[in-house]
Amino acid sequence: QVQLVESGGGLVQAGGSLRLSCAASGIIFKINAMGWYRQAPGKQRELVARFISGGTPNYADSVKGRFTISRDNANNTVALQMNSLKPEDTAVYYCHALVYSVRNMKRGEYEYWGQGTQVTVSS
Repeated sequence: QVQLVESGGGLVQAGGSLRLSCAASGIIFKINAMGWYRQAPGKQRELVARFISGGTPNYADSVKGRFTISRDNANNTVALQMNSLKPEDTAVYYCHALVYSVRNMKRGEYEYWGQGTQVTVSS
């Protein structure tokens, strides 16, 4: 099994910054994708930013130029630096990963989610 543990988040005024971190642990042969999604009240979960394999990160249009995702492959961590935050960025942010691992003694690619961390931006 793989666990994703998030840290960061909280309450900030519009224009402020926050940093989220996520660490993956467990039986990990390879992380094929890792990044962040968010879900605002009454809305569907949406992609914020993510890495896929060794490629460059992709971002939601709404956060381009304000958010930066980074990763540490050696430690299986990913971070999201969020600047110039807006009230519409308020949501629960979830770490997500596609991991080549073992589940029920079967190797394969599996999807994992963190528990979520609240980000609230006040106007």
